[in-house]
Amino acid sequence: MERNYKTQMEAARKWIITPEMKIVSEKEHMDPEKLRDLMSSGKIVIPANPRHKSLDPNGIGRALRTKINVNLGISRDCKDYNVEMEKVMKAVNLGAESVMDLSSHGNTQPFRQKLCTECPSMIGTVPIYDSVIHYQRDLAELTAKDFVDVVRLHAEDGVDFVTLHCGITRKTIEQIRSGQRKMNIVSRGGSLVFAWMSMTGQENPFYEYYDDILDICREHDVTISLGDACRPGCLSDASDGVQIEELIRLGELTQRAWDRDVQVMIEGPGHVPMDQIAANMKVEESICKGAPFYVLGPLVTDIAPGYDHITAAIGGAIAAYSGASFLCYVTPAEHLALPNVDDVREGIIASKIAAHAADIAKHLPGARDQDDHMAEARRKLDWDEQFKYAMDPETARSIRDSRLPEDDHSDTCSMCGKFCAVRSMNKALAGEMIDIL
Repeated sequence: MERNYKTQMEAARKWIITPEMKIVSEKEHMDPEKLRDLMSSGKIVIPANPRHKSLDPNGIGRALRTKINVNLGISRDCKDYNVEMEKVMKAVNLGAESVMDLSSHGNTQPFRQKLCTECPSMIGTVPIYDSVIHYQRDLAELTAKDFVDVVRLHAEDGVDFVTLHCGITRKTIEQIRSGQRKMNIVSRGGSLVFAWMSMTGQENPFYEYYDDILDICREHDVTISLGDACRPGCLSDASDGVQIEELIRLGELTQRAWDRDVQVMIEGPGHVPMDQIAANMKVEESICKGAPFYVLGPLVTDIAPGYDHITAAIGGAIAAYSGASFLCYVTPAEHLALPNVDDVREGIIASKIAAHAADIAKHLPGARDQDDHMAEARRKLDWDEQFKYAMDPETARSIRDSRLPEDDHSDTCSMCGKFCAVRSMNKALAGEMIDIL
């Protein structure tokens, strides 16, 4: 059946409830009409390129469960696509709703097309990464048209959203050169745009030709994730004028996209002290009129390489509770290396814990159900039920099985043995003798 709308936002504004909206409303325990109304105003997006045939749709917005994104992709030093596909399947199995392909080496298109054919999670890309690789020309040799054409290529391949660093302009060059930032620009895409503008003397093509990009995104129902080129890369740079001025520009670009029925997300800060996170979420909500906020972490300290999945989970929980809709995972390899399969697993679980904790605190329908089931299973000392409701059953079962107590496997674990409080209370309330020795 042919669609009589171009984008999910256009459908919502025509009072149409799309098949994707029905799926999302069921997942979120939300009335489809309420979902549609929030989508019509841009407060919820469903990134769903019709060419992504294997997609299991999910919604992103403050009123919905907090979603998780996983960054993957090869580099010049780690270029095994089979390993990356293993990471993709691990991410899907662990419940990541989104996968971003950030590949920066070799022939990237077959892997991107494979993802859009086989992966049920939302697929995102950063087209500027692919521009140099696709054309096999150095950055300064690329034209504005080249960058726009790569956006079109990714849309035609089936990606659901693209990160575009549209908010950095030639004015930003002077701000960075004359400013007091410790880390300047740490966004890889932002640094490439900055470098291209510096070398060519031209304006940011993603800003100058934004209307052409909106035409592409409207045609293929690709959601724009407005990248934060000037996100803080250290605590010292958090919430500074360069970051906020870019955010103001992203708010203007958001409205221009909405005027064309193109869905928008806003990307947010990377390194932010805990006491500034909530304020950052409120500022974005105000400036960008409630468009979903997509944050990297944020990381709450700069000194934990090897443990940045933990620093990001702390910040992510606060951010999601304060209004962020979408958390980009951070792995133990952040700032150090391309993550391996184990790093991916650790990063996903840390982000899922942060998202889930925030959803409980926000009192979203059904958010605490799994926790309540776990509490009942623990009270009964039903180990199989505990593993069933665990966020990572494989790890939980592995830890217990590797350190079983010498006796009474069903009653206790090797931490407390017969001193187990749950066992003692169950026996006491049942009127039974409590044997310790």
